[in-house]
Amino acid sequence: MTVPPGRRERKKAATRQKIADTALRLFLERGYEAVGIRDVAAEADVAVTTLFSHFASKEALVFEQDDDFEQRLTQAVTGRAPHEPLIPALRREIQALVRHCTADNATPIWRMIEGSPALREYEESMRLRHAESLATAIAADPGLSQTTTASRAIARFVIDAYSLAREAPGPDAALDEIFRMIEAAWAVTCPSGNPTGTAAP
Repeated sequence: MTVPPGRRERKKAATRQKIADTALRLFLERGYEAVGIRDVAAEADVAVTTLFSHFASKEALVFEQDDDFEQRLTQAVTGRAPHEPLIPALRREIQALVRHCTADNATPIWRMIEGSPALREYEESMRLRHAESLATAIAADPGLSQTTTASRAIARFVIDAYSLAREAPGPDAALDEIFRMIEAAWAVTCPSGNPTGTAAP
């Protein structure tokens, strides 16, 4: 049973969201490079120390759903049903993330990211971190019996699938094509008798 967040947690989450929303609005209105941390804090009516208690850097303000995305990816591994194949579970999650990031209201944000070397570098480091978290979850699943190298390779393929599909003219078609290759790679790495990568009963 999920315990509802308490008043303190709700207030903290609301403050975090207010800071992120304010930052994004300012970045889109004035340009990412033209807005400083103090500008965001002042506009959100919070102290700079409060801002940094929620976000470690200016770049993190743009990727405020970073932790949520990372958790969703690892939960696609750890939260799937005992006999559910791994790759289709990961594909569903990647497809949901791609659709979120290719919505019409996301276009200006990605245009801003692509125009900023600092944001591009941050996004690349974020994707590598997500891949490592996903690889750790795959390697830790006793029903998958994968080596660390195989787990990291499949995780990288999955994270790259997200980036490639997000940038493709037809994201769903791109995912179909990419995940056929991932399925083939997974079949090669799976132990004999478990080509679908289902969890142990």
